Amino acid sequence: MNTGTPLLLTACAFVAFAPLSVAQTYPDKPPRLVIPFPPGGINDIVARTLNIRLPALLGQNLILDYRPGAGGNLGAELVAKAPADGYTLLIANNSITSNLSLYRKLPYDPFRDFVPVALGATAPSMIAVHPSLPVRSIGELIALAKKRHGEITYGSAGAGTPTHLAGELFRARTGANILHVPYKGGGPMIIALVGGQIMISFNSPITAQPHVVAKRLRALAITTEKRWSGAPDLPTVAEAGYPGFDAFAWIAFFAPAGTPRAIVERLNTAINRAQQLPDIRERFAEQGMEPGSGTPDEFAAFLKSNFELWDKLIKSQHIEID
Repeated sequence: MNTGTPLLLTACAFVAFAPLSVAQTYPDKPPRLVIPFPPGGINDIVARTLNIRLPALLGQNLILDYRPGAGGNLGAELVAKAPADGYTLLIANNSITSNLSLYRKLPYDPFRDFVPVALGATAPSMIAVHPSLPVRSIGELIALAKKRHGEITYGSAGAGTPTHLAGELFRARTGANILHVPYKGGGPMIIALVGGQIMISFNSPITAQPHVVAKRLRALAITTEKRWSGAPDLPTVAEAGYPGFDAFAWIAFFAPAGTPRAIVERLNTAINRAQQLPDIRERFAEQGMEPGSGTPDEFAAFLKSNFELWDKLIKSQHIEID
């Protein structure tokens, strides 16, 4: 009498239904969402905005856990080493992949130690200049920067941040010889720009636009391929004669590698549904952002292509952070 076959069938059935069971019971307690930057930044805004609607979609609130430091690396390392059970998540921006090229040693590998969950939001940058700079278009800015040979400064929210890399991409693609000046955050940088300590910024349009309206700054262009809805008359860099120029910040959700696929898909579905709700879309628009979308696999493909773009730039421009 062969008793092995029924046991084998039972085992196979258990394996087949295990992912479904996980998806049905997850989450049975509040997941922790690690934010690797201080409160008030773009990661925090996306996390708080989506957490308005995610509790109803997931059945649990997200516990926001701020772990700033080392350009986002401290929080990312914490999540990379957390149990792969869906209860410790990370919300990160471009730096999670660009840091792989910027730092000699990184305590995690963004492709080996994490599984992509969902793209949360994207945000363009606005190229704004101090009014004392005698330029009113991207073409005039490039011509003046080439003439002055490194005398014109641009500020960023810090070395390796999306605002820094957008400036370096602009410099590499256009030949504009502009000099980078890093600040400790977007706030200090915009204050320096308004005060005339620097001449250019590649900053969030929401941050720059009030100063543009008050004529304390002059807006020249948007860095994404499409125009920004908040200033539809403002051209893009691509429209100014540099097709294919597309630099933007993105904010996304990750889980530790090995997190069950059923949990990843459960989170992805909830985040995507939350992003498409009218009130969430409106809140994102107020912050100059657009909601993300797509499956985990589509997000993984986006990460790969985005990493390749910035890795090539970082290496060609010899950008490095110790």
